[in-house]
Amino acid sequence: MAIQKLKVGMAGLGRVGKLHATNFLHRTPRADLVAAFTPDQSELAWGKENLEPYGVTLYNNYLKMLEHPGLQAVAIGTATSVHAEETIQAIDKDLHVLCEKPLSTDVEVCRQVVRKAQSKPHLKVMCGFSRRFDESYRDAYEKASKGLIGRPAIVRSQTCDKLDPSGFYVEYAAWSGGVFVDMSVHDIDLTLWFFGDDSIPKSISAHGLRAVQPELAKYNDFDNAVGIIEFHNGKIAYYYCTRMMAHGQEDTTEVIGTEGKLTINGNPQKNFVNLYHNAGITREVPPNFMGRFGPAFVQESNEFTASCLYNTPLPINLNNAVKAVEIGAYLQEALVTGRQIRFDEGGKRIEQSQL
Repeated sequence: MAIQKLKVGMAGLGRVGKLHATNFLHRTPRADLVAAFTPDQSELAWGKENLEPYGVTLYNNYLKMLEHPGLQAVAIGTATSVHAEETIQAIDKDLHVLCEKPLSTDVEVCRQVVRKAQSKPHLKVMCGFSRRFDESYRDAYEKASKGLIGRPAIVRSQTCDKLDPSGFYVEYAAWSGGVFVDMSVHDIDLTLWFFGDDSIPKSISAHGLRAVQPELAKYNDFDNAVGIIEFHNGKIAYYYCTRMMAHGQEDTTEVIGTEGKLTINGNPQKNFVNLYHNAGITREVPPNFMGRFGPAFVQESNEFTASCLYNTPLPINLNNAVKAVEIGAYLQEALVTGRQIRFDEGGKRIEQSQL
């Protein structure tokens, strides 16, 4: 008896797109990667070498890929600026969608995606927040849910990228939405997970500096930033994001409760090897987020596939993707203006926008 498989198309073959494509092709047994799209010639060359030999059809036009015979789902790993448009186009073709975060840097556009998805409830539309699929974060969440640290009261979380001196992140800042929307959106999503999706900000403030890339000033962005959110339920979140780590990727979270705390990745390391030598004890750390969260992306593709095939609930509520971007945008505004933003208990902003 033939095993039912989900026929998937991959949009975008950049760094994240390659990762998703490889996972759907080789590490998701119930999925069948049948098509891939990219307008970039170097990415197409990679596809010819790594995807075509396995029967994947390559396209340089996204809409044409959506017409691929038998296509059932699309994974979107293209530039953030087209995430929403491509998601809506796929939904219009009656296709399931796994979209990389964020849906958009514009909150209203994110809401448009949610409304479109709600108009076709039989489709599975998910925004991929990879840390929710990480084994360590899931273990921590399970322990918190069992009350092992009492009532979670403070989240202290950071997303820290290794320094890239090429200037990529300076140009990327033109459309990234800023460090909080691009980086801390993961930490914000974790906060909503541990504190509850109904958590409503009471105040938001942020500060930053340009320590190594002063050119970011032309985009009102920073290479280091700290944000603090006070919630109406009496809880606080503290975020740190940076693009100047010298040693590698360091994404760490602490959940501090009334009877203890949980730490995830408190001592970052690539593996369990420590080098003992005359300069001390050395351990390597992952060079980028793929080194830290590679297995989480595999779990993500498998759970998305299972949800599509068996019509089971998605592990992430799409509305959370909107809320994470909304909070990230407020943090970015507070960062740029230097002003605290406040909200009433219904979540309505008290002050007007200062941007």
